Order: sequence, then structure tokens, then C-alpha cells
Amino acid sequence: MPRAPHYHVYVIELDDRVWNSAKFRRCNPEYVMGKPFVYVGMTGLDPDTRFDKHKAGIQANKFVTDYGLRLLPALYEKHNPMPYQAAKEMEVELAIALQAKGFGVWQG
Repeated sequence: MPRAPHYHVYVIELDDRVWNSAKFRRCNPEYVMGKPFVYVGMTGLDPDTRFDKHKAGIQANKFVTDYGLRLLPALYEKHNPMPYQAAKEMEVELAIALQAKGFGVWQG
């Protein structure tokens, strides 16, 4: 029996200090001051578990380890869960959509 879709996209709010990173600024030339800074990722784990792993430095993105504040479920819950390929695509689509709204985005 095939396994039920269990992949998730997730969005983590990043501390404003992430803007001090030249690398982050270069990737967000259209950032609108005052909008949130976020990390967008996808996982086969529960997003809470994945966030905890980022913060613990396990298969982590440095921006999340250093600046991750909290999950923002209002930005992703409606999409989850989904099959792997859909989650891979949704991660990119969600990052692009948030960046188009002026968010500072790092996509995993």
C-alpha cells in the first residue's frame, strides 16, 4: 500500500539581524523595508521537528541556526501535507511568491 503524502513546506521567521549579511541582501534586491525576513524549506518531517533540527545545527541552514525565531504556519499550513515532488515545487513557488510581496527570503 502506498504511503500517504507526508512532505511539508514550512516558513521560518528570521531575526532582522539577518539583513546584516551581504549574501542575504544580494539575494533580496527587491526587499521592502519592514516586511518579514523568512526561510522557506521542505521536509518529510513535521515542521516543528525540522525547525528544532535547524536550531540544533542538524542538517541546518546557517541563517536558520543563527537567526531563526519561529515557524509561521499561517504562510504554509494550507499546503500540507503533499507528495515529495509537489513539496519540492511548492518550496520554490512559495519562496518566489513571498519575495514578490517584498519579503526577505532565503530558500533551502
